[in-house]
Amino acid sequence: MNRKQIISRLLQIVIVLIGISFLTFLLTYVSPGDPVRHMLTATGTMPTEELIQSIRSEMGLNDPFFVQYFRWLGNCLRGDFGHSYMLNKPVVTLLLARLWPTLKLTIMSTVLMLLIAVPLGMLSAVYKNSWIDYLVRGITFFGVSLPNFWVGLMLMLVFCVKINLLPVISSGGGFKDMILPSVTLAIAMSAKYTRQVRTAVLDELTSDYVIGAQARGVKFWKILWLNVFPNSLLPLITMLGLSIGSLLGGTSVVEVIFSYPGLGNLAVSAITSCDYYLIQGYVLWVAVIYMVINLVVDLSYNFVDPRMRLKR
Repeated sequence: MNRKQIISRLLQIVIVLIGISFLTFLLTYVSPGDPVRHMLTATGTMPTEELIQSIRSEMGLNDPFFVQYFRWLGNCLRGDFGHSYMLNKPVVTLLLARLWPTLKLTIMSTVLMLLIAVPLGMLSAVYKNSWIDYLVRGITFFGVSLPNFWVGLMLMLVFCVKINLLPVISSGGGFKDMILPSVTLAIAMSAKYTRQVRTAVLDELTSDYVIGAQARGVKFWKILWLNVFPNSLLPLITMLGLSIGSLLGGTSVVEVIFSYPGLGNLAVSAITSCDYYLIQGYVLWVAVIYMVINLVVDLSYNFVDPRMRLKR
């Protein structure tokens, strides 16, 4: 991508973020439930209507929709995403505090997935239609069919309850706390990526340069790792960018099951407590992550495949 394309993409990101902010604010505005009532009842207080209306006026919740939206949007542009009703902390502080545990979980699950998917996918492609290929494809079909919440519960039952080897509740601080959540995420991802690696490698193995290299006596495994695998990376990088964006946004089901203190767990708590500012900040956070990672993925194409630079 040249400079003009990068600037165009950045402008698109700004436009999309404004649209997402408007839709998010609109949905939280029309959603049922009163955040002030939730906030007061959570403290054990039985609020009167006069008290609720008084607090709503102080917080500006009785103002017209567009007044509230543009006030919130202006604060966001200054880095102020509001104050959490339930946790009584700035939204930015809460998101940043949950970012590092989610980042650690993302890195660990992604590395584990790549260590499983790349060798299995290439092995399945090299031995196409053999018993190895059928075995790998059967395992991946089974892995894709398993829901994350069921895998997490089964792993918890075996390693936490039966064997008592790992902690049931993950504090997010140590290596042991991340093992079961990362394995749970890696299982479904590995199954999907193994099939993708197999397809990409099979497409490259039928190319003319592979046949020509073999005719010149180049060893097959050298061709496989130095030529075929690098040329198969483009679709994998695209999928990897989407997966990393999803993981950084927080995988709510897995984090809730293991009580992992990540962004997904925080989002679920915000939704159940009608914490509007926290919900809006989280949605914008995830949107920024997805679009920035997609931009980085597009930029990486030029470095992974020189042919992309020739098309400019």
